[in-house]
Amino acid sequence: MKKIFILFGCLCTAFVLNAQNGWEAGGWLGTTNYFGDLNTSYDLSRPGLSGGIIARYNFNNRIAIKFSGSYGSVSADDAESSNTFERARNLRFESPIFDATAQFEFNFLPYIHGSKDYFFTPYLFAGFTGFYFNPKAELDGVLYELRELGTEGQFKGEEYYTIQGGFAYGGGIKLDLSYEWSINIEIGARYLYTDYLDDVSTTYPDREDLLRDRGEIAVALSDRSVEIDGFDGSTIGEPGTQRGNSNINDSYIMLGVGILYYFGDLKCPTPSNRPF
Repeated sequence: MKKIFILFGCLCTAFVLNAQNGWEAGGWLGTTNYFGDLNTSYDLSRPGLSGGIIARYNFNNRIAIKFSGSYGSVSADDAESSNTFERARNLRFESPIFDATAQFEFNFLPYIHGSKDYFFTPYLFAGFTGFYFNPKAELDGVLYELRELGTEGQFKGEEYYTIQGGFAYGGGIKLDLSYEWSINIEIGARYLYTDYLDDVSTTYPDREDLLRDRGEIAVALSDRSVEIDGFDGSTIGEPGTQRGNSNINDSYIMLGVGILYYFGDLKCPTPSNRPF
């Protein structure tokens, strides 16, 4: 019986070292950047502050699933674009983002908390996200919610939803600080199932219809075009002309540094602590 118990303990210990299944949790801080119709050049000069909470379950030293709840802010301004058409279009927006994500992670190296040999690894992840957003823009010192203004001619009650989904993917590095504590550096992208994060997607509506249905503020924020050197902007704002590009959905990335606490492995009995 003693030999069987010792064998069981050895096997169980080996399983733990290989599997090291267990939870870890913590928080992170970082930045968020938006890409879309008002940032077609993938400019990174307007990062927004972001952060959140993390919970990860390690199935073994290679595979894990992570859940996160995050907040971020994004913004863009056509006036800062290097594209002539975009500067003449002259649109802008800002929006909060509340992001909930579930992702599977794959470690390139075996990762075992407390190990002197396997204390770090790069990793990749993929999963799904759900998020809330609410694009706004300022006019004469007042910040207006754009969705309710139907800036592209949406009928009342048929505006885009502000709760949407997306595909999450990216990578990072995990590094032990001690057996319990580790640091994670991660960059994650969200390819969204909407093109209205920035309230810009298709074409300009008819001004008279928009004025009648939504009012003067809606008209003013739908078409903010200006004349600039080398481009008179005379065709911008005409009903049916290009306002955005609906063929490519919006996206955003989150870059952050997280600190996590590891709650430990599922312990197995050993000969020294057997209950007899």
